[in-house]
Amino acid sequence: MSSILTLTVNPTVDIATATERVEPIRKIRCDTPRRDPGGGGINAARVIAELGGDVIAVFTCGGPVGGALEGYMEHAGLAVRPIPIREDTRISFTVAETSSGEEFRFVMPGPELMPAEWQACLNAVADPDVPPPAMVVASGSLPPGVPEDFYAQVASAARGRGIPCALDASGPALKAALDEGVYLVKPNLRELAEFAGTSLDSEVDQDEAAMALVRSGSAKIVALTLGADGALLATNRGVTRVAPPSVEVRSAVGAGDSFLGGMCRQLVAGWSVEQAFLYGVAAGSAALLTTGTELCRREDVDRLYSELESRA
Repeated sequence: MSSILTLTVNPTVDIATATERVEPIRKIRCDTPRRDPGGGGINAARVIAELGGDVIAVFTCGGPVGGALEGYMEHAGLAVRPIPIREDTRISFTVAETSSGEEFRFVMPGPELMPAEWQACLNAVADPDVPPPAMVVASGSLPPGVPEDFYAQVASAARGRGIPCALDASGPALKAALDEGVYLVKPNLRELAEFAGTSLDSEVDQDEAAMALVRSGSAKIVALTLGADGALLATNRGVTRVAPPSVEVRSAVGAGDSFLGGMCRQLVAGWSVEQAFLYGVAAGSAALLTTGTELCRREDVDRLYSELESRA
C-alpha cells in the first residue's frame, strides 16, 4: 500500500496528567505525565501507523522542544520529515480532574514561521522530485506568519500532482481551501456552521450544508463529525448518517484526528468511501476509550467497526 503524507505546520508536544481537583493559587500535585507528539497531522499519522498504514509525517520543528518532538516521533516508530524552524515548538497540556471527571485542555500559541519555513512545508507536497504519496492529509491550526490560504496552496499543489488532499481545518484557512477544492474535508459541526454562516441546528440544515460543499466542487467527500450524535457522510450519492457506538468516555482528546486518520488509512487501502467512513467513526469512538493523549488502539477500532458494520 502506498504511503500517506501528513502535514502539520503547528505541532506540539502534548503533556497529559491528572489530579484530584483543579484549584486557583495553591500548588496542584499531579500524576506522572504522559508525553506524546501532537498536532492535527501528527495525530493522524500516529493513528494511521497504529492501524497498520504506511505514513510519513512532515512537521515543523524548532528549539529544544522541537528536538523532543522529533524524538517522540521516532520513538513511536514513525517515518518523519522535520522542517527546521528558528523558533521553539510549542507545548500543550491536558489535565483530567478525577473528582469531577472534567478535562481541562490548555493550548499554547504556535511559533511564528518565516516565509521560507512554511514554503518548505508546501514544497514537501509540491516538489516534483519527490515521489507522490497516495494521499496528503493536512490538518491543524496555522501558526503566526503562515498565510490564510496555505491549505489552499497545499490543495492546489496536490491536485497538480494528481494527489488527493484530505483536510481538517477551521476559519479562514478552511474557507480558502474549500474555495480551492479538496478531495475530503472533515469539519466538526461548529466549523461547518461558521463556514455556512448559520447555526445548522437541524439535521436538514446539516445535510444541506454538507451537500452544498459537494455540489459546488469544494469537496468530493464531506465527513462531518457530530460528537455524541455520530457523523454524517456527504458525497455525490447523497447523505448517510451513522450513530456512534456506545463507549465509556475517558478522554475526547484526538477523537477527530483519529476519525480522519482511520478513514484516510482505509481509503488508501482501497475500501469504499462508505466503509472507510464507518471505520473513521470507529476510530474516533475508540479514541474516547483511552486517557490523555494516547489516541485510539487498533483492537478497539476493529471491534467497534465490526459492531457498526453489523448494524449498518
